[in-house]
Formats: sequence, structure tokens, C-alpha cells
Amino acid sequence: MHDACTAPVFSPLERTQMEYSADDVATARILQYLAYIYTALAMFWTYDYVCSLHEESTFLLRSPWTKVKTLYIITRYVPFCLITTSLYLSLASNENPNKCQIFINIYTCFAVISLTCSECFFVFRTHALWNRGRIVLVAMLSTLFAVVISFVGIWFTAISTSHFVTSAIPGITGCNRISSSVQLYLPFIFLFVFQLGLVSLTLIRTIQSWRSTNGPIHVVLVKHNIFYYVCGLLLSAVNVLVPMLFPDSAYHSFLEDLEVCILAILATRMHLHLWHMNQHMRRSGGLVWISMSNIS
Repeated sequence: MHDACTAPVFSPLERTQMEYSADDVATARILQYLAYIYTALAMFWTYDYVCSLHEESTFLLRSPWTKVKTLYIITRYVPFCLITTSLYLSLASNENPNKCQIFINIYTCFAVISLTCSECFFVFRTHALWNRGRIVLVAMLSTLFAVVISFVGIWFTAISTSHFVTSAIPGITGCNRISSSVQLYLPFIFLFVFQLGLVSLTLIRTIQSWRSTNGPIHVVLVKHNIFYYVCGLLLSAVNVLVPMLFPDSAYHSFLEDLEVCILAILATRMHLHLWHMNQHMRRSGGLVWISMSNIS
């Protein structure tokens, strides 16, 4: 008799699903997943930073101040600002969509700066492979400038037309942008074409100079360039295909941040390796087959 009068017991998830709509529950789940993903990305970035701290401190203390060293510092530390802003968007209470849009614009600025600096590293490396030819450098920098301008204009236009969502369920923090606009993947098409052009220049120069220039610095430079562009092309292709195949997906922003962070890690890690290798060859009296003035 007592059991028949007892009220049914529901789990917290079941009570939430009864009190809120299916869309509210789905949005809350997405925001929770994004918070977990961005926390994992922050941990991965911190782990990489700690692992390379000794090599990085040696490079920063012993290398002379050059434009590439300044570029290294920007490329290395701007993603910290990007990840911090992303974590704030995922973990802080942002009930105002306008406030959410402001912070998304801020982290988009950091993403564009980091992506541009990462690409500049390999513009200089490709320039070194081409024996510092002025025409090649002007062509690459002009193309990169056009890509960045298009990137900024299209990306910020897409963000301004995006829909910003927050959780209606108490205790679920964060906000996110959702957009099915075709403009979201256009910048990555331009980036894909630019990276394809640079890897083509690298392969052409490698074929031309393979017999005459085969020193260790040259070999490492070519391997780094090709590996970087393979990763860049793959990530850019993902950022093009996912919005096309899943236009309403809420994970576009994470994929964009992932490409920015991975390319920044590759660019700075490869530069550290090349610089330390060059220093070792100088101490051992080995020949440096490629001028390091533009890439060290």
C-alpha cells in the first residue's frame, strides 16, 4: 500500500528533460561537450609548452633579435590568448548574446593573427629554399596578404550573421555560434589554395636542386615544409568539408581553433628544431648549406 502511494523517482537528466524542451537539452549538451573539448585542448597546449620549455628558453636567450624571432614569439603566445578566450566562452556564464559575439570577435582576431604568423614562417622557409629570390618572396607575401584580407572580411561577415546560443538550463555555462552560411568555409578554401601553392613551390625547388644541394639543413627544411603543408591541407580540407556536409553543426568553431593551434605548434616546434640543428652544425664546424638569416 505504501509503495503504491510513493511518487515516482526521476534522475536529474529525466527531470531536466521533463522541465525543458528537447532543443534546450540538446543545446546544453553541446555546450558541455565544447567545454570538455576546449579544456582538453588547453591541457594539450600546456603540455606541449612544458615539453619544449627548455629548448624554447635556450632559443629565446641565445638567439639574436630578428624579425623571425619576433614572429616566433607572436606565433607561440597568441594561441594562449585564443585558448583563454575560448575557455572563457565555454566556462563563464554568458547569457547576453551580444557579449558572446564580442568575445567571439576577439578570439577570431587572435586566430587570424596566429594563422597568419604560422604561414609567414613557411613563406620565409620557402623563400630560403629559393635562394632568397625577391620575386618569389613578393609573390608569396602578396598572395598571403590577399588571403588574410579575404579571410578577415568573410569570417567577420559570417560571424555577424551567425546565431549565438546559450543554455536555458541553470548551471550550464558557455555560449556558442551556429551558422549554416556558406561563408564559413570560404576562408579555408583560400587558405587551402595558398598552402597548395607553397607546397608546390617547395616540391619544384626540391626537384631542381636535389642533386646540387643535399646538406642536412636542406633536407630538414624540405621535410618540415612538406609535413607542415600536408597537415595544413588536411586541416583546411576538414574545415571546408565539415561545414558543407554538416551545415548546422555546433563544432565548427572548435575545428577552426584546432587548425590554428596545430599549425602554431608545428611552426614553432619545427623552427626550434631547425635553429638547434643549425647551432650544432656551427659548433661542430659543419657546412650550412642554406642561409639561415631569414629563418633563424
